[in-house]
Amino acid sequence: MTPPFNMPEASAAKAPPAAAPSWLWNKDLAAVPRERRTWTTYNYAALWVAMSVQIPTYMLASGMIAGGMNWRQALFTIFLGNLIVLAPMLLNAHAGARYGIPFPVFARASFGVLGANIPALLRALVACGWFGIQTWIGGQALHAMLGALVPGWRTYWLGEVLCFGLFWLLNLYVIVRGLDTIRFLHGVSAPFLLVIGLVLLVWAHQKAGGFGPMLAAPSRFTTFGEFFRFFVPSLTGVVAFWATVALNIPDFTRFARGQREQMLGQAIGLPATMTLFSFLGVAVTSATVVIFGAAEWDPVVVLSQLGHPAAVVVAMAALLVATLNVNVAANVVSPANDFSNLYPRRISFLLGGVVTCLIGLLMQPWALLANYRSYIEQWLVGYSGLLGPVAGVLIADYYLVRKKIILVEDLYERRGFYEFTHGFNPRAVAALVAGIAVSLAGLALPPMRPLFNYAWFVGFGVSFGVYLLLMRRR
Repeated sequence: MTPPFNMPEASAAKAPPAAAPSWLWNKDLAAVPRERRTWTTYNYAALWVAMSVQIPTYMLASGMIAGGMNWRQALFTIFLGNLIVLAPMLLNAHAGARYGIPFPVFARASFGVLGANIPALLRALVACGWFGIQTWIGGQALHAMLGALVPGWRTYWLGEVLCFGLFWLLNLYVIVRGLDTIRFLHGVSAPFLLVIGLVLLVWAHQKAGGFGPMLAAPSRFTTFGEFFRFFVPSLTGVVAFWATVALNIPDFTRFARGQREQMLGQAIGLPATMTLFSFLGVAVTSATVVIFGAAEWDPVVVLSQLGHPAAVVVAMAALLVATLNVNVAANVVSPANDFSNLYPRRISFLLGGVVTCLIGLLMQPWALLANYRSYIEQWLVGYSGLLGPVAGVLIADYYLVRKKIILVEDLYERRGFYEFTHGFNPRAVAALVAGIAVSLAGLALPPMRPLFNYAWFVGFGVSFGVYLLLMRRR
């Protein structure tokens, strides 16, 4: 028999059976038994260190410099955004650590046992886009590394395509190996990656002639109004950066020894690491003006110009490890579970991961990284209008409607407590649609463009309020 979960006595629910007959159950979506919950504070801190030390983090910071901010404004925006997103992250993490359930199963409590597929697919599609972006970046880093070892590789017409394909296959290999491999990679690589980042900062410091020249670039905004118009979508972009994992964080916290371990590990790992590595991006990007004569926001381009082939190889190898870590942990674990949730008896975690890899190829990541505006103001802000409303419904339901009590066994059953109307909770769906419609209205109606700039915040607030109103009228 499955050991009891850490549930309040008031719930009176027992753990789902080890071989539940419901088609809503499979071993990848099953609640994790207590003896398998072994992740410690270090595992969660290392998880965030490894996921934060990546090229998109660097580009988020360097994009703000390219957009006109000075280094202080950029770092403040990044630190504030990560403090904000830490709140829904910890709120959603609680259910995973308490009941051992992944995100798509957690969403069944609010959206219904079938309706949970709606937010799960929204999250999965965004993750597929991120998978494509990270795979493209990793392929570029591999291409630059091989170019440093074999100069003729730089002009080989199939070089970029082959590197992209090789890195895609490497990601697929890690997926096949499973979650234990992911945890091992984070625990081993996280400290090493921070050292590499600091070495890059020291190199830029020496080449540029000190921090004075590196950080001397002033803000291009002459008034507060000009700054605020760029600050708002930038802050939303920072929140959106981890709004994805803020939803599927139960996929990781269901392995936690307890609430303290996951909360402390995340509070230590996320804001501090994001701000630190963002400072590296800000400082090094500013230094490129002195070193190369023009600002370069793409770190792959910067590192490929270090000069010495050995230095380029080491730097690119570090970036490859970082990109592999975050790509599998942040962009495969969740959508693999989400796709599995569509038909648990037929779609396993492995098959869901393969589907994620294939869809990521179709998302045209090169277009999303065309420039800093397409990356921050279109990609990040755009999808935040889809994920903010999901977070609003989940948090309102878990804390204010259900008072943190979930009947775990019913999450895996038809005609149970979470059946609602034919498996869907129409109130949750209505709240989700309302939040998305309002947050993305600015794309179609120019006078409402400011709502789009605040897309995550607007979507979260609207869906949170509408859901509470509809559920209290129930």
